[in-house]
Amino acid sequence: MTATKFFIPAVNTIGQGALDVAVDDIVALGFKKALIVTDKPLVELGMVEGLTSKLKDKGIDAIIFDGTQPNPTTGNVVAGLAMLTENHCDFVISFGGGSPHDCAKGIALVAANGGKIQDYEGVDQSEKPQMPLVAINTTAGTASEMTRFCIITDESRHIKMAIVDKHTTPLLSVNDPELMKAKPAFLTAATGMDALTHSVEALVSTAATPITDACAEKSIALIATNLRQAVKQGDDIDAREQMAYAQFLGGMAFNNASLGHVHAMAHQLGGFYDLPHGVCNALLLPHVQAFNAPVVAAKLKLVAQLMGKDVAGLTDDEGAQAALEAIKELALEIGIPQSLSSLGVKEEDIPTLATNALNDACGLTNPREATHDDICQIFKNAL
Repeated sequence: MTATKFFIPAVNTIGQGALDVAVDDIVALGFKKALIVTDKPLVELGMVEGLTSKLKDKGIDAIIFDGTQPNPTTGNVVAGLAMLTENHCDFVISFGGGSPHDCAKGIALVAANGGKIQDYEGVDQSEKPQMPLVAINTTAGTASEMTRFCIITDESRHIKMAIVDKHTTPLLSVNDPELMKAKPAFLTAATGMDALTHSVEALVSTAATPITDACAEKSIALIATNLRQAVKQGDDIDAREQMAYAQFLGGMAFNNASLGHVHAMAHQLGGFYDLPHGVCNALLLPHVQAFNAPVVAAKLKLVAQLMGKDVAGLTDDEGAQAALEAIKELALEIGIPQSLSSLGVKEEDIPTLATNALNDACGLTNPREATHDDICQIFKNAL
């Protein structure tokens, strides 16, 4: 095995009370004025006010940018960057789920490197570390609070750009399950399936290592045990905390082993139709892994076992099929839509979606090489 690198924020605080610990850490770092990148629903719920109050009590000023869209855009980055510059902020806080985190990464990266966010599409295109970023998570799914992945929709091309850059790794990540209790069941389900997708894709990735395998396997087991309860009873703090750990472990896995064609394809659906990322992943996951099964059947059999299936006596191929069934069963139980067509995806758009998916950096580590026709067929299978 060739030498590998393992990326993770310098400090990661997880568990009940993590937000208060993080505010003290911010004070210790000496920051004075934050640009808080978030979205309007979190402002309306009063959650952002709770954060600014804690910061103010510690002598830290904050400016709020709440213009992040569910699939953050190049325009969101431009608007946030203007606010950061005008107010002379010395660091950035992302507060929310994957969308605010990605938008904040885009803002912080361009603030430090100049140009426009489109300049950094691809792998390690920047020269300088981004402006210091503290990422405070309010969902259990994307792991964007701790990864070097930044996904921004290019409005002119109607595609999601995958920016994979060591310089977008946050300085500090925060996962406090108290911030996750108020999330609705559908969002909990979608983000939970996103975390499962991260872990499965990392496990079968061509760049997987013993470290990423360990993280992915534990993540899958925790999701199988806790996601149903977190969806069913959102105020169950124990289930929420275990899902926070699960999504973080999934992030550790894919941040270093990367992903596969599920994400490469889901990014196109999000950019083209503005669909929820976690739902797209959940729908595509079993279909992409069915395509991958001939070359990773043993690993998929392990997925089935981790998700509670009895695989004793099964062949690797049979075990792989059990994994696909387990993924579909979980998605159905927690209310995930069952077809892309129900989300408005049109068959006539598939060739364009497939072309764009094959240009997505996430597909580079998929365990089985796919042609344009292969990707088109996977999309059709998910319709």
